[in-house]
Amino acid sequence: MSEVKKAGVLGAGMMGAEIALCFAMTGIEVVIKDITMDLAKRGMERAEKALERLVKKGQFDDSNKKKTLLLMHATDNYGLFSDVDFVIEAVVEDLKIKKDAFAEVDKICKPECLFATNTSSLRVTALATAVSEHRRGKFLGTHFFSPVSIMRLVEVIPGLETTEESVRKAIEVCRTIGKVPIRVKDVAGFAVNRLLHAMWIEAERCVEEGVATPEDIDTGCRLGLGHPIGPFALMDIVTNNLTLDIQEILHKVYGPRFMPRPILRQKVDAGHLGRRTGRGWYDYRNKK
Repeated sequence: MSEVKKAGVLGAGMMGAEIALCFAMTGIEVVIKDITMDLAKRGMERAEKALERLVKKGQFDDSNKKKTLLLMHATDNYGLFSDVDFVIEAVVEDLKIKKDAFAEVDKICKPECLFATNTSSLRVTALATAVSEHRRGKFLGTHFFSPVSIMRLVEVIPGLETTEESVRKAIEVCRTIGKVPIRVKDVAGFAVNRLLHAMWIEAERCVEEGVATPEDIDTGCRLGLGHPIGPFALMDIVTNNLTLDIQEILHKVYGPRFMPRPILRQKVDAGHLGRRTGRGWYDYRNKK
């Protein structure tokens, strides 16, 4: 049984909201924090919509919906983090912003609280320097996958100073909320994102070369490789600007094989960021 009775999530975007939902769905109280109460409440709305989709698909009992939502609390300050057992950071993929958030919450949380980052590309050890020395043994990465309410995998990434006891606790927490954890070394991009972005870059190259359209490549990956969703449809969910940001980080660390393709830069420059902007690799403007 998990030792976590209350969790705190930093960041109420798509990832943060659904991570919080996963805790609430398993009966764990959770606080969602963002820089304003309006943004935090939007996170609650995202979580509620995700829960409604699960109920509609028969993947969650409607009778437990109200109880689940009551376990979630929105806030714009760190005060409600004073008694949490586990903090997960899910703010934007920016080293300074993430470190600033950790530095603030480190002042509030109890000494035994475990800290985790949901970064998809930054090194955990670098982020751990934002907290006090006594906390660094309790700092690690827990990289969830979108949509978190459906995807079961979590990469658990120890930093240089992370203790084995902290790794054990994080793995236990992941299992408690219905996830399947795998242990991964603290390197840029970890394991899954290195594989994923290598494929995305090659898919974009195929479009540039006129090998196939995004639609046909997505169909090929779904029906030929057994993927549940094609690379271009998935990029539109993740957002093309975040995809570019991650590839810039991977390119800096690993060199030419992760150089972002011109066609992706063009999409970002045009503001075709994906579903949330109405246009990405696909056009969503006339779809309900």
